[in-house]
Amino acid sequence: MAPAAALVIARPAQRPMHPTNTFPLFAARVEAGFPSPADDYIDRALDLHEELVPRPAATFFVRARGESMIGAGIHDGDLLVVDRSMAPVPGRVVIAALDGALTIKRLGRGKNGLRLEAENEAYPPIEVGEETDARIWGVVTSVIHAV
Repeated sequence: MAPAAALVIARPAQRPMHPTNTFPLFAARVEAGFPSPADDYIDRALDLHEELVPRPAATFFVRARGESMIGAGIHDGDLLVVDRSMAPVPGRVVIAALDGALTIKRLGRGKNGLRLEAENEAYPPIEVGEETDARIWGVVTSVIHAV
């Protein structure tokens, strides 16, 4: 006998390009420290597309794989929202193509120009020199992390 699933999530076969579903957004914030009395007051409807995708024509989603960005709060399997219209300046987390392979790293400054830095000490920074075929695909603007 197969074990019973604890939770089943139904997903529609097709999703609209610009979702029209909205969800209730409570006016009160939830305390992460000491509990406070709950408010039963719904402030407005929340459209996740509106919250996470300010520039739809320049935005794409990608799943993270690996552990090199754990220090930035990006875990294996997280869904990343990436904006191609934002300037990839040092300090921002970017999606980069290095010799055709995609990676997620923080853009930094190295001795000879830019470098891609992991947020995990087990991974060394990647120096981006003239001999490296490196292209920035976009800036990570949000991380959707399941708990």
